[in-house]
Amino acid sequence: MISNQAPEGRAPAVPLDGGALSRAGGSIGSRLGGMNVSLLREVALLPVLVLLIVVGSVVSPAFFTVSNFAGIGEQSSALGVVVVGESLILLIGGMDLSLESTFGLAPMIAAWLIVPVAAYGAGTDLSPYLGILVLLAVGAVVGLINGLLIVKGRLNGFIVTLGMTIVLAGLQNGVVKAQSLFNLPYAFGYLGSASYGQLPVSLIVAAVIFAVTGLFLRYHRTGRAIYAVGGNPAAARAAGIKVERVKIGVYIAGSMLAAVGGLMEAGRVSAVTGQQGYGEGIIFSVFAAAVIGGVSLKGGRGNMVGAASGVILLGIVGDILDLANVSNYWIEAIDGAVILFALFLARVVGGESTAEER
Repeated sequence: MISNQAPEGRAPAVPLDGGALSRAGGSIGSRLGGMNVSLLREVALLPVLVLLIVVGSVVSPAFFTVSNFAGIGEQSSALGVVVVGESLILLIGGMDLSLESTFGLAPMIAAWLIVPVAAYGAGTDLSPYLGILVLLAVGAVVGLINGLLIVKGRLNGFIVTLGMTIVLAGLQNGVVKAQSLFNLPYAFGYLGSASYGQLPVSLIVAAVIFAVTGLFLRYHRTGRAIYAVGGNPAAARAAGIKVERVKIGVYIAGSMLAAVGGLMEAGRVSAVTGQQGYGEGIIFSVFAAAVIGGVSLKGGRGNMVGAASGVILLGIVGDILDLANVSNYWIEAIDGAVILFALFLARVVGGESTAEER
C-alpha cells in the first residue's frame, strides 16, 4: 500500500496541473531569456575591440606591448571615472552636460588654494589632503544644485546642466585669470601620476570604481532602485522608492566622480589648465563611451561592463590614430566614424537586446 503522507521533515508533495507547469516553465524561460539578453549586452562590443586590436597590431609593432597598453589605461582612466558618473545619471533617465566643467573647476579651485602665489595660487598654502576634500565638496555642491533645480524645481535637465557648464567654465578661468596652475604637490597629483612598475595607479583606481559601482548597481537595494527609477518612475514611487532622493543623490555622486576624474587628469599632466574639461570638450567622449557601451539615453538600462568597454574602445582608437601619425585635421572625423561603426556592429551582435525601445 502506498502512503500519501510526506516523509518526516519535508513538505507534502503537491501535484502540479498543466497550467502551473506551464507558468513555472514560462517563469524559468523568462529568467533565462533575461540572462541571455544581459550577457549579449555585455559582450556586444567584444568583436569591435578584437578587430581594433588586430588593426592596431598591423598599424604598428609598438601597439601590442605592455607599455603601450599601460599608456592607454593611464590616458583613459580620468575619462572612465567621468563616464561612470554620467552613466549613473543616464540610468535614472537624466543627463548632465556640466560634468566636463566640474572635471576642470573642482581641481582648479583645490589647486588654487594649495599652490603658492608664484604658481598663480591664492597663497593660502592649504594642505593637499584638505585640497582633495575641497575638490570633493565642489563636486558635491555642483551636483546638489543641479539635482535640486532639476528634481525639485522641475526644470529641464538639458538646459540646467548646459547653463551650469558655462557658469563653471567661466569660474574656472575667472578665478585664476585664465592661468594654468603648476607645482602641484605630490600627494595632490598622486592618483594621476604614480604607478606600480608599469601599472598606473589611475588605472587601478578607475577599475576599482567601475567594479564597485557595477556591484552596487547589481546587488545593493539603492542600486536596483536606480534602475527602477530610470525604467518607470511612477512604478518605482508606487513601490515605495523615494524617487526624488535617489535622483538628487545620483546627481551628487556623478559630479563627485567627475571631480575625482579631474584630479586624476591634473596629476597626469602635472598642472590644472584653463582648458581642462570644458575647453577640451570631453563631454562628447563621455557620452560616446556610455552610449556605445549600451547605456540607454532613456534610462533604466545599461551596466558598468558595457560602459568600461566603451572607454576602452575610445582609448584604443585614439592610440591607433596616434601610432599611425594621422593628421589632427582628420582625427575627429575618424573618431566619429568609428563610434558609428561600433554602434552598428554592437547592434548586429546584440540584436534586439541592444536596440533602443520605440
